[in-house]
Amino acid sequence: MIPRGKPDIGWADLAVAAARCLRPGDRAAAQRRVEAAWSPEGEALACLSVRSGFDLLLQALALPAGSEILVSAITIRDMTRIIEHHGLVPVPVDLDMATLSVPVANLERAWTPRTRAILVAHLFGSRMPLDDIARFARERGLLLIEDCAQAFTGPDYRGHPASDVCLFSFGPIKTATALGGGIVTVRDGMIRERMRAIQAGYPVQSRRRYLKRVLTFGVFKLLAAPTPYRAFTAACRALGREHDAVISGALRGFPGAGLMAKIRQQPSAPLLALLARRVTRFDPRRVARRTQVARTAIALMPGVDRPGTRAAEHSYWVFPIQAADPDGLVRRLWRHGFDATRGASSMSVVDRPPDRPELEPREARRVMDQVLYLPVYPGIADHDLARLARAAAAPRPAEAAPVAHETG
Repeated sequence: MIPRGKPDIGWADLAVAAARCLRPGDRAAAQRRVEAAWSPEGEALACLSVRSGFDLLLQALALPAGSEILVSAITIRDMTRIIEHHGLVPVPVDLDMATLSVPVANLERAWTPRTRAILVAHLFGSRMPLDDIARFARERGLLLIEDCAQAFTGPDYRGHPASDVCLFSFGPIKTATALGGGIVTVRDGMIRERMRAIQAGYPVQSRRRYLKRVLTFGVFKLLAAPTPYRAFTAACRALGREHDAVISGALRGFPGAGLMAKIRQQPSAPLLALLARRVTRFDPRRVARRTQVARTAIALMPGVDRPGTRAAEHSYWVFPIQAADPDGLVRRLWRHGFDATRGASSMSVVDRPPDRPELEPREARRVMDQVLYLPVYPGIADHDLARLARAAAAPRPAEAAPVAHETG
């Protein structure tokens, strides 16, 4: 079976991280290195995760209870949980799913005098234009928070210059992963230093826990080839487990209950050391190769619907398509030897406030109800990409019966 993806990390990176876990390091110096490499202007704060950075921001802002944050209608579930934890109200703003952008008209419809900030998330590796959104925020005195967790492409983009806060993730399945870590760019020095002071009071992430994650992803990297991956999925079946659930569970950054306690930690020295290594040694050719493979796949699938067909910029962090029966198509692709999934990330549609029925994000919900993710990434053979394109096309009536498992 063709794996759903490969961790974007090399063996040398894993070895460095493991070695750093086995000896004490200067955590403060490692943090300074990361932040200076990211922002020579001194605007960066390295955190345990994007969730941690966002929570720090809301603590530092101390907005009045009941204040509203306009949120682009698709984001990770934990972002809205964090908003609600602070006594604030997440208000969804529906998306144009062809461009993966937030129309200003939708912002205007969602805005009220209680609105204090806008949180927009770039999706799937795309990057939406922000000039009009930034103008809207500035005219109404709103804080603009740009979530770039899925949009990192290297030193060419550190966030829109008009964004007040920019969030970048280096979590387990992200581009240039450090198996954790987030970098937050905060333009306002007072807010940034307030966030830094709050974080300084947190306990430090356990080096042992981080080492466990490093070793786990070493195993995932070993499995990220068709033959061992096929053996892994067969072993899951023999144990009565669905491999999709096993993988999704292992990839979650903060599984289970107690989210706030888990994200309120300082990043450990080995995490910061690996984060500095990934940021300073980033090779943009990796993203260029990924983009080219995705464009080849698109050319092979002219009849397949997908979000973002008219996105202004796209690096294809993941490769989503749409289907009337996405669960059925996932199972069909499994039978053809391709590990498609519906759970490439923890993204979900933001629910509207009970008293705002007009803000139901219908377009976002319609598309997310149809989405699945295909294994399209550098390293997949051309003939496998062609097979995948054929298998992802609408099944013919003769294919209603189960097909033999292709091993390709």
